[in-house]
Amino acid sequence: MQPGSRSLLGVLVILAIPLHARAQGSSTDIASISWLTGCLELRSPTRLVEEQRMAAHAGTILGMGRTSNAKGLAEYELTLIKQDGARLLYEAHPSGQPPTTFVASVANGDSVVFAAPKHDFPQHVGYRRVGRDSVLAWIGGKMRGTQRRVEFPYRRVACPAAP
Repeated sequence: MQPGSRSLLGVLVILAIPLHARAQGSSTDIASISWLTGCLELRSPTRLVEEQRMAAHAGTILGMGRTSNAKGLAEYELTLIKQDGARLLYEAHPSGQPPTTFVASVANGDSVVFAAPKHDFPQHVGYRRVGRDSVLAWIGGKMRGTQRRVEFPYRRVACPAAP
């Protein structure tokens, strides 16, 4: 390689990455995942899982979730999705655990996937819009050497009004 060729090759690779992302329909703008805001719930005979996210403002989407059962509150989580330059970050603050930051690998009008490959479990957090009234959320990755995926088929609900 001639002097300067390596740096030119590096610039071409860096320029090609955003073009590839656009070809895949991916965006790293927080507005591309505005469909994730509002209220979602998953009801079963034994538990209720709720997620609520505020509209995007100041480059952030602030959210919270809780899982309850017959005994009361089972767990909760605070989340912050934020624009960080050209990246989207998902900060999860689950009850009883240290926070973890995931980086968006896919973000568009119908799905978003965040990854933290070095985290214990999950290493991936994803959301996919299913029609107007449903969102399939999932967490996945390796747990004790075995690949796992846990899905949360949410339906969109009206956000509760303040009393």
